[in-house]
Formats: sequence, structure tokens, C-alpha cells
Amino acid sequence: MVRQMLATKGKSLSEDARARLLAAAEQSDSGNVIHVDFSRPGQVGDEVWIAHYDVRAAMGGGQIPHEYPEMLQDVRVSPKHLRDLGVTFKEHFHLKMITGWGQSMAPTIKDRDPLLVDITIREFTGDGIYLFSHDDMLYVKRLQKKGKDRFKMISDNKHHDPEDIRVDDTHILARVLYVWNGQPV
Repeated sequence: MVRQMLATKGKSLSEDARARLLAAAEQSDSGNVIHVDFSRPGQVGDEVWIAHYDVRAAMGGGQIPHEYPEMLQDVRVSPKHLRDLGVTFKEHFHLKMITGWGQSMAPTIKDRDPLLVDITIREFTGDGIYLFSHDDMLYVKRLQKKGKDRFKMISDNKHHDPEDIRVDDTHILARVLYVWNGQPV
């Protein structure tokens, strides 16, 4: 059946691809398991590595950075795919992964969600979610300008009240561009 299909529909396939399909079909004749190599990389030249920093930023009362085990390692991804998802960035090597920690940014960011950040954004560029330090604590929160010398630090979780913090005491480290939160189905 596979030979017939390849003869009629598989003319555009390379000889190597045709041979592998035939080999897989012949192997399946001896049982119900087909062996496939899923480790093949994506399109050559379209993948980049994004480092996952061993950093977790609190989305609650702040957190003092320290050592802890990470679930996620470096990520290999297509910049074109990121742009198709709506992520805007200049250079892929400015993108890093960190981990959000806590419930104060739910439902936008859930506890332990991986976050894609741009580390070149080191100042306020408009309302958005930022990675920043304030009073020696590391945060991931929504920032909004409030006058010349204050930010409004906002949690998306309605059980957490917004706070006013001084711009001079706030050090922006990156802007959050994307929440990598696969939803269980």
C-alpha cells in the first residue's frame, strides 16, 4: 500500500525520503511499532538558543535572589516563530528566560511560569510588566508611571493592592515580553 502511495503521490519526495518511508512500512509489517527519529532539528539557520537564567523573581512581596533548582534549561526556538507570536525584539541574543514566583500576577503569570525577557530594556519604556529590583528585593510586576518620581507597582491578582514606589529606588533589569505558560488540557 505504501509503494502504491509513493508511486502516485510521492513523486516530489527525495529518494532518501522515499527509501525511509518504505523501510518504516516494511518494519511495521513485522509488528505494530514504527520507529521514528524526532530529534531532527528545525530549519537550519532559523533556531537560536535562549539562556535560562537561574533567577526567580517574586510576583508577590519580593524575593531575595538565591540558589534553587530550575525545571527549565536553555531553550532553542525560532526567532520567526517568536515574532509570529507577537514578541517584538531587536536581537535574539538579548532575550533570556527567568522564572516567575508567586501568585500576585495571576492570571496573567502563574506561579513558576517561565518568562521571556529582554535584558537591554533597562529603563521604563511605557506601561508594561518588568523585572526590577526595589529595596533589595527582586520583582516581576506591572509598572505604570505616576508623576515624575513615582511608579505605581501593580499586581494583576485583585487580592493584592497597588503600591507607589519611588523611581529613584527602582532599578529596571528587563522587560517581560512573553509568558511561556503552557496550559494543561
